[in-house]
Amino acid sequence: MSTLKINNLSKTYANGVKALDNVSLELENGMFGLLGPNGAGKSSFMRTLATLQEADSGTATLDDIDILNNPAELRKVLGYLPQEFGVYPRITAEQLLNHLAILKGITNAKERKELVNYLLDKVNLYEKRNKSVKGFSGGMKQRVGIAQALIGNPKLIIVDEPTAGLDPGERNRFYNLLADVGKDVIVILSTHIVDDVRELCTKMAIMNLGEIVYQGSPQAAIDELSSKVFQKIVSREQLENYANDYKIISNKMVGGQPLIHVFSEEHPQNGFEQVSPNLEDVFFSKINTSNVLV
Repeated sequence: MSTLKINNLSKTYANGVKALDNVSLELENGMFGLLGPNGAGKSSFMRTLATLQEADSGTATLDDIDILNNPAELRKVLGYLPQEFGVYPRITAEQLLNHLAILKGITNAKERKELVNYLLDKVNLYEKRNKSVKGFSGGMKQRVGIAQALIGNPKLIIVDEPTAGLDPGERNRFYNLLADVGKDVIVILSTHIVDDVRELCTKMAIMNLGEIVYQGSPQAAIDELSSKVFQKIVSREQLENYANDYKIISNKMVGGQPLIHVFSEEHPQNGFEQVSPNLEDVFFSKINTSNVLV
C-alpha cells in the first residue's frame, strides 16, 4: 500500500495566474477522481506531481520519495498519461512500447518483449501490435497510453482528461481498464466529465480556481444535498428572474426549454419538484456557477 501526501502546494505563473492555491490531499491505493471545470488548475496539479513543472511552495511525497526535490526517483515509479498523448508517425504499437520500455530502463530484450506483449494483451491490442499507432482510433490511442503508463510497475499513475473525445463504447472499455489497474496502485484521474468520477472513483476532490473546494466520497457529497435539490422547466425569458430569486446550481435544455436545478433548504413551492441529487448537482453547487443563459 502506497501513500501520496500533498501539503500546501502552490503555484503562480509569470502572468499572475494562481494555478494552485495551498492544495492539500492524502491518497492511498485506488481510483481518485479530481473533478473541476476547465481552468480550475487540474492540469497544473497533474504536471507538478508528474515532475514536469516546479511548485512555488509546499511538499509532496510518495511513501519515502520527496517528489519536488527528487523528481528522478519519482519518475522511476510513475505512470503518466497526459491529456494529449502524442505518437511517433509510422511506428507500430509494439515498437512504441518497446522504445518507451528502453527509456524506462528495461534493458533485457527478452524481458522487454514479454512485458510489451503482456501490456498489449492487457489493453486488448495484441492483435493490432503491428499496426501503425497513427491510424488508431482515439480510444485505441488511449489504451496504448495506459499500456505505456504501466511500464515499470508504477506506484502512482496520473491520467489527465482521458475520455475527452471518446465514443461511449470506447469510454466504457477505458473505464474497465482503469478500474482494473486502480486496484493495485494510486491512480489519479483528472477530468471535467462528472460521469468519469461517478463510474470509477470511490474518493474524489473538486477543484476550482486553484483550490480544493470538496474532498470525500462521491456518495457522501450527494448525500449532503439530499432533500435540498428541486427542479423546474422555465422559459428562457424567465431565467434571469429565477436566477435572482433562487440559488440555481445548474440548467440544461430539455425539449428546447431550460430545466433548472435549484438548491434550497426548504421546498421553494412555485411549481418546483424535489429531485434526488446527483454528482452533477454536487459539482455545480461546489464550484458556485449557475451556467444561467440570460
